[in-house]
Amino acid sequence: MKCELSETLLHGYVDGELDAAGAVHFERHLESCAECAGALAREQILRQTLQSSSLYERAPHSLRQRILSSLPAAPESQRTAGSFSWLWPAVAAASLLFSILSWQFFPGSGRQAQQATLASAIVDAHLRSLQPGHLTDVASTDQHTVKPWFDGKLEVVPPVQDFANEGFPLIGGRLDIVDGRTVAALVYARRKHIVNVFVWRAQDGNLPSGSGTEQGYHWSSWQREGLTFCGVTDASPADLDELKQLFLQH
Repeated sequence: MKCELSETLLHGYVDGELDAAGAVHFERHLESCAECAGALAREQILRQTLQSSSLYERAPHSLRQRILSSLPAAPESQRTAGSFSWLWPAVAAASLLFSILSWQFFPGSGRQAQQATLASAIVDAHLRSLQPGHLTDVASTDQHTVKPWFDGKLEVVPPVQDFANEGFPLIGGRLDIVDGRTVAALVYARRKHIVNVFVWRAQDGNLPSGSGTEQGYHWSSWQREGLTFCGVTDASPADLDELKQLFLQH
């Protein structure tokens, strides 16, 4: 009999569309369901193959020549000194080529895209946590209670500190989904504001550190000891930077 979870949850899990509880539930199901584990492996292999494959073939030079020769010549009136409308197709093609070359040879543009994706995912996760009942899976101000709770649930156990004396009391922690990966979320208070600090193992060439504002929420990411941290809050950027420095110092 075919497992119904392979139909209802598998693709949502692969696409990162499940909430933290749903993702954890499906991961536990995988431990005892060979069918779903096999389906997940096949789906991941398929996606990796499509991403790594060159799904195009360069057109031969002869085809380019035939296309160019079939194009009508520009009217003489459009070749006058005051009219360059016949140049616009060439300009558009040159702009497209420049964009492609910039993406390939100037990795800064790729990093900016990564940061934009990360910022959007982080803010979305922060907003989900503010819904009733979603803020914490383990509610405690004791770091020695919160840190062991993550043991066995993630690749790495995040460093957990209570910064109550510095104005950032620990509230608790939870599992969350950010950009398709399961991460730890450490929850702090700053006066009447909530600060989520998401933590996961640094990978994918190490996303660059950065900061910014998305949908009115401030975010800041940094790395330390093989981990990526990203904090988000509606408190001031200065407050978020202060918490970042506390993490970097401890």
